[in-house]
Parts: sequence; structure tokens; C-alpha cells
Amino acid sequence: MIEYFLENMWQLWAIVAIVCLILELSSGDFFIICFSIGAVFGVIGAAIGLNVYWQLFIFAIFSLLSVLFIRPVALRYLHKNEPNKPSNADALLGRTGRVTEAIGQDRSGYVQIDGDLWKAVSNADIPVGTTVRVVGRESTIINVETL
Repeated sequence: MIEYFLENMWQLWAIVAIVCLILELSSGDFFIICFSIGAVFGVIGAAIGLNVYWQLFIFAIFSLLSVLFIRPVALRYLHKNEPNKPSNADALLGRTGRVTEAIGQDRSGYVQIDGDLWKAVSNADIPVGTTVRVVGRESTIINVETL
């Protein structure tokens, strides 16, 4: 049984790579994917017939190199390294959209921003089709003004 695993270590490395990719989907921190990259190089080492110790060495080296060199690049370009990155409704501040249901001083309406409808209020009457900018929010209701 042990001989089978030693002869087919590439399968174990492939499973490790896939599991690490799945775990990375839940974290999005670009840390676990570095181990997946190391496991891919472990697959290559197993495929060319290196023994288990060399495979582990290759896995460790390429995982470390990925953490040191690939992860910072991925974070810079995909997360933009913004320390206070706005999320959810806060990301709407300053965005523009179009009124789909008229907004009045005493009633709310709806604004479409990137295909999503948001309940909106304003201190002025705004007819349907007007382009507006988001200037604030309270919970999930946005405050808008005409451009």
C-alpha cells in the first residue's frame, strides 16, 4: 500500500493543490494559494521521479517563493492595498446612477446603479430618468442629488 502511494505521489500533490485552491476561495487573502502553487511543483517533481524528500523540499521552496514574491504582486493588483477599502453600501458614495422611480421631498424613489436598484431619498423633487450622484446613506437607503 505504501509503495502505491510512493509511486503515485503526483495524485496526492494534485489533491493538495485542489484543496488549497478551494480553501483560497473562502479566504481571498492570496496566502493559501501559495501552497497550491508549491503543490503543483510537487506534482512536477513526482512526475519526473524524484523521491518524497525532494518533493517536500520543492513544495516548501516554491510555497515560500510564492509567499514572498507572488502574493505581494497579487495583493497589489487585485486588492489595490487600500487599508480602508469601502465595502457594500459605503462603496456607493460618490457613484452616479439613474432615477427609475421619481423621488420627492416627502417620498422615496429608486435609483439604478450598475444594474442594482437602491431606495433613495432627496431634499428635492427628481423625475424619472435624471442622472444623480450618491452623497450619503442611512442603512440601505441612499441620499442623492442631481448632477
